[in-house]
Amino acid sequence: MKLFSRRNDGDAARQAGAYHAWADEPVLRGRRSSAVRPEGADAVVLLITAALLCFGALMVYSASISLADSPKYNTTQYHFLVRHLISIGVAVVTGSVLYRIPLRVWRRMAPYLVVIAVVLLFAVLLPGLGKSVNGARRWINLGVMNLQVTEFVKFAVLTGAAWYTVQQQEYMHSFTKGLMPMAFVMCLISGLISLQPDLGAIMVVVAIAMGVLFLGGLNMRIFLVVSVAVIIVVSLMIYDSPWRVQRVMAYLDPWSSEYALDKAYQLSHSLIAFGRGELLGVGLGASVEKLHYLPEAHTDFILAVVGEETGFAGVTVVLGLYYWLVRRAFAIGRQAIKLDRIFPGLVAEGVGIWIGVQVVINAGVATGLFPTKGLTLPLMSFGGSSLLSTIAAIALLLRVDRENRILMRGGRI
Repeated sequence: MKLFSRRNDGDAARQAGAYHAWADEPVLRGRRSSAVRPEGADAVVLLITAALLCFGALMVYSASISLADSPKYNTTQYHFLVRHLISIGVAVVTGSVLYRIPLRVWRRMAPYLVVIAVVLLFAVLLPGLGKSVNGARRWINLGVMNLQVTEFVKFAVLTGAAWYTVQQQEYMHSFTKGLMPMAFVMCLISGLISLQPDLGAIMVVVAIAMGVLFLGGLNMRIFLVVSVAVIIVVSLMIYDSPWRVQRVMAYLDPWSSEYALDKAYQLSHSLIAFGRGELLGVGLGASVEKLHYLPEAHTDFILAVVGEETGFAGVTVVLGLYYWLVRRAFAIGRQAIKLDRIFPGLVAEGVGIWIGVQVVINAGVATGLFPTKGLTLPLMSFGGSSLLSTIAAIALLLRVDRENRILMRGGRI
């Protein structure tokens, strides 16, 4: 079923005084509309985001405090906390600016953002521009910070997929006209990311694009065929890389003598951390695994430290907050679509897919449900690029909600 049509919905929108999706301009009547103001940003999204940021900063400090005496870092115990707080400040300021930009502007910018993302993916592979860490070339040095290009790609794909779905709404039932152009772009982006390499980012980016296309009306059979094809391609990528195969084998048997001190070292200590936490945890700051046993405790495996220090109860609360945030994102998206605002609605739901998929993968890796893969926990893990992109996405979500409120109160955008 198509979400809207060019001929009929425009007339209905004018008669109801609602939002005209194709013109991307409000069609309103009455003198009172220009004087109405929204009640403010969505309180639930703001409170959940603030709670995750505050608790994340606390856990980053707890997980990184022992790194001060590490020969690798040789710094103060507040080093990572200060950097993390600065990253939060920069991300919040950036999000405040993005929040003020109307969705009609993002709709016009969407295809250009995808082009910029592709250019950056090429640039990160060039010597002198791309920065390599632990054998992976994923960052561009901007002086004040290192930009992880895949984080910008997620944002660009979010808006690009929503824009494409609206533009091609009449062809979502067609494989050649509805899917192929977007599939070509996604193959190009995925191929460039695989050269970094970063399989986790590929999974999140593809999930965002396919999720938005599906919610926008992509034929179910086409969606299933593409999903199977993606699984096959990912499986071949794993099979073709001996180190990825070893990771999978270590995931299947992390306690074997062959892998426990090698490929499964990180996973085994993450599981030990969760086991030590039991129901209520060992107490804040009392984690043992963060004392140079669990690698990347303040980044990809911060949930393991949460599990050790706050127990099953703490992990449940954190995952519950993420569930609440994702659910709210989909509610805002559905409201926008009811107002005949398809692009903003798909953007809001895409934000929910982005955060939900990344949380599931990160939590699954930390608990041993998925093979080990480096991927941050949104809003909590240490990492400026991840914080910046996630808060930018939440700013778009809040903007969608704000415009929904304005239109429902009879105002103008």
